[in-house]
Amino acid sequence: MKSVEAIAEEIIAREGGYVNDPDDPGGATNFGVTIGTIRRLRLDLTGDGKVSTADVRALTREKAKEIFIRDYFEHPRIGELPEVLQASVFDMYVNAGSNAVEILQRLLRDMGQAITVDGIIGPRTIEAAGIACASAPNHLADAYGIARRNYYYALADRRPASRKYARRRDGGKGGWIARAEEFIAPRYHLTEAEHARRVAAWG
Repeated sequence: MKSVEAIAEEIIAREGGYVNDPDDPGGATNFGVTIGTIRRLRLDLTGDGKVSTADVRALTREKAKEIFIRDYFEHPRIGELPEVLQASVFDMYVNAGSNAVEILQRLLRDMGQAITVDGIIGPRTIEAAGIACASAPNHLADAYGIARRNYYYALADRRPASRKYARRRDGGKGGWIARAEEFIAPRYHLTEAEHARRVAAWG
């Protein structure tokens, strides 16, 4: 398995640099770190006595990696999940917070595990993930990746302003879908025709 540092570097590469898209509920973001996170951590990187978008701009790649490893991998206990899940859940936690864990918990419930969907990785979720991995070691990562992809499509169904993240202007797969499929075996990737049918109702 790749080191957590290597996975964090890949996440940063996917996220890119500074953006402040008005359609993104997360607001100003740099290397995937949102202004909400910067404020929660009280990171006055500019030294002007306040935390603002200027501090988001001032964030360095190394600081972003430090935040990801500490706050998005170690703190939520992703490292205690089966190795086959860690990279995808980590990537999704950066992208969607505790929704990443809720997606996993719903998947585990669908696989017969009696757990609560609360977005928190506790002993029961860790145990359930281990049981699921033992029963389907070659399929669990794909199942989680597919659940991620379904989450993105459903989010775009509900929120038209987010559809540009799931479907490109030319109709192809948007960044969200491509990102989820990086963690899914190619045989489970949607064809362009399947993707087009999935988003056809969006107009």
